[in-house]
Amino acid sequence: MTDCINEWKRFFNGYAPRYDEEVFTKNTAVEIEFLMEELKLPAGAGILDMGCGTGRHTVGLAGQGFRVTGVDISGGMLALAQASADEAGVEIELVESDARDFVFHRRFDAAICLCEGSLCLLGSGDDPFKRDILIMANIFDSLKPGGRFVTTVLNACRLIRAMSDEDVESGRFDPLTLVETSEMEVADSDGVKKVTVRERQYTVPEFTRMLHRVGFGIEHIWGGTAGNWRRGPIKLDEYEFMVVARKPCVENTE
Repeated sequence: MTDCINEWKRFFNGYAPRYDEEVFTKNTAVEIEFLMEELKLPAGAGILDMGCGTGRHTVGLAGQGFRVTGVDISGGMLALAQASADEAGVEIELVESDARDFVFHRRFDAAICLCEGSLCLLGSGDDPFKRDILIMANIFDSLKPGGRFVTTVLNACRLIRAMSDEDVESGRFDPLTLVETSEMEVADSDGVKKVTVRERQYTVPEFTRMLHRVGFGIEHIWGGTAGNWRRGPIKLDEYEFMVVARKPCVENTE
């Protein structure tokens, strides 16, 4: 069992009330249409939203007639997701869990993991080469054969272009692991504090190899940071890129 008491859980519990005020959350309706076009699912299909946060995609997809399960490490974010679902008059299933530990009681027709909901976010003790592939493997196992997976991750090209030798010497950026270390403010019962966090960035070849390693086939690779998704090439200085992958229709039984 993974220890969920980490820096990101603390951060998101404090950040939850402000999350939906961010500019990148304002294009949710268009993103829901985008997801429906890519997932190609009939009404009533089951969708796993790994790292669902405040539930903007979870609730939006539920409103389109899908059965959606949202998983997140932050109870504060999940409380807001449930409030949003209640306000919208839709039913969703919410699970507080680390993405590596989520145990599915059924398989899903599709999965999403968007806007660094779980991928890319390293706890202080996490191995930058192992953590995310465990999450990908868990998502893969959670899907029915033929299920699609839509995810966005941090674009290492942008970070490499922005960093300097001084950033490497100071420990802000590690070129061997593509991990950026920074401080963020978190609000809790003791007031506003700073917490040190680590974010894992990816090149496209590395990330797609990881997906292949757990069994996914790649359907599309696009640029498009949160709030500005598009079916187009990756721009070097955008924060994220998107991958649409698919579990094979016939499972390997070896």
